[in-house]
Amino acid sequence: MEEKRSSAVYAAGHFLVDLACAFALLRFVRGTAAWGEAALLYNFLAFAGQLPLGLLADRLGDGRRFAAAGCVLCAGSFVLTGTPTALAVLAGVGNALYHVGGGLDTLNRAAGKAGPLGVFVAPGAVGLLLGAVLARSACPAVLPPLLLLLTAAAVAGLCARTENAPLSLALPGTAAAALGALFLAVCLRSYAGFLFAFPWRTGVWAWAFVLCVALGKAAGGLALDRLGLSRTAVPSLGLAAALFLVSDRPLWGCLAVLLFNMTMPVTLHAAAERLPGAKGFSFGLLTFALFLGFLPEFFGLPALRTGWMYALLSLATLALLVPAGRRRA
Repeated sequence: MEEKRSSAVYAAGHFLVDLACAFALLRFVRGTAAWGEAALLYNFLAFAGQLPLGLLADRLGDGRRFAAAGCVLCAGSFVLTGTPTALAVLAGVGNALYHVGGGLDTLNRAAGKAGPLGVFVAPGAVGLLLGAVLARSACPAVLPPLLLLLTAAAVAGLCARTENAPLSLALPGTAAAALGALFLAVCLRSYAGFLFAFPWRTGVWAWAFVLCVALGKAAGGLALDRLGLSRTAVPSLGLAAALFLVSDRPLWGCLAVLLFNMTMPVTLHAAAERLPGAKGFSFGLLTFALFLGFLPEFFGLPALRTGWMYALLSLATLALLVPAGRRRA
């Protein structure tokens, strides 16, 4: 019962943290002279910042404190609406703290299962889209920080503190090679995610797209528990590659995106397995890979936005994941 309660709290918190950050940035920062600098700072802190914070969480051990502090900082960023860069910095650090704390605590409570991790990461994309919609609406700006403060209280009120393994970055050679392959796979998946451009992604299909992202992440964790890494990654990415070839049609495009996103909890869980004494660091390492995948799009580098390119990126990701699944520490 406690594990289910904590999964629900952390998933809801993930939804609200991403909603609040999107709301704050798009309502108070976008359109200002500081937008470019603030967007880069936010993404760097929110994603790459999880690497050192993950190591600190491994050292201190209680992910609840990090997650609760992340909610408070994201709520506090709404006080800085007149200083866009400072808002982006505080929101980025808060976002990183929440993800690292929630991720570490979820991994510790899951007893080796990936299902709870999939549930934790799934709602973020929905929160981002709803935050963007609310930023353009008449939604009162006080609502997101109030919800975040309630979430912080809920996280802090989780009954049992989880046992965290003693901090250790020891990594045998085979595990190091697997971790490197996982890192590159996440770089490719992140790049592909920012590359996706579908003409049908408007109105109700925009919501369908985001729901498929969320469902894919949740399904990936559950499939990993039942099937293992290779038997999850091969059919999901193989079918995704085939469907991307006809992704100009919204139904097939949504299914391709669902299957493609099944590997997110797979990579996070596999990395944590190879660094059992530094789960927070492993989580942060792969979110740093997400940040690297964001950079080509941010800097406007030329890219092919076609079904063939998405299919090739899916197969390249698969080529990295299968060997990683065979290399056990």
